[in-house]
Amino acid sequence: MDTMKADIAHHVQVPPFSYELPAPVFFRTACMPAHATYPRHSHAWGEFVYSFSGVMEIEIANHHYLAPPQYGIWLPPDVEHMGFNRHEACHCSVYVAPQLCALMPRQHCALTLSPLIRSLLEALRAEPPGLPQTEEQQRLLQVLVDRLARAPHAGSYLPGSSDPLLGPVLRALEADPADPRSLPELARSVNTTERTLVRRCQRDLGMSFAEWRQRLKVVEALAKLEQGHTVEAIGLDLGYSSASAFISMFRRMTGATPDEYRKDHAL
Repeated sequence: MDTMKADIAHHVQVPPFSYELPAPVFFRTACMPAHATYPRHSHAWGEFVYSFSGVMEIEIANHHYLAPPQYGIWLPPDVEHMGFNRHEACHCSVYVAPQLCALMPRQHCALTLSPLIRSLLEALRAEPPGLPQTEEQQRLLQVLVDRLARAPHAGSYLPGSSDPLLGPVLRALEADPADPRSLPELARSVNTTERTLVRRCQRDLGMSFAEWRQRLKVVEALAKLEQGHTVEAIGLDLGYSSASAFISMFRRMTGATPDEYRKDHAL
């Protein structure tokens, strides 16, 4: 994973705070160019990361979190982490002072976001709280923290694996999501059997190989939608024989067609 990040991360970003937060709950937005990274660091406060567009990835020790816009990532205080993105991404961070983290998850995790949480984040994005914060802004930020504390936990949308057999297969597909090889063919490429890869997918990814592969294509499709590519071109780029086959997969995985998703997210 470190080698892969070294290849894709060209723009180094500096974390905004080093010693203390300017407010008990602080909201910050940033738009990141493709191949950007926040170097490995930690801080004494909690942080919630959400991508309005694109996909931010967070690495924590042996955990790799990747969350498209339906999810967010919670980092408790003092957790060493680094962030990076393969494609251009606009994201926000909600920084939470240690004394307000008692009701938040004690372990780092992905959170499934309700429509209310996403609406709160969009409202804050449209009118970011200034400093000093008004009482109204403080109330809104506290409501957001309260709702995040109740959000269901989820695994990473696209988990990875350090397994010596499964890991190279996943990395090959990440480099070329349109790779047409079947699972038996991919197994032969790493000198193992289909059955072995199936077992390791369930063990390391918590899902089938087919579902992981479809999620990878969804992540790639999100970036291409944001770049203005047509649905037909995206489907062909991802290895589908027709636009309708791609649309069917995308709707099954996200609950919306690509055009509906593009409209809902103003891409």
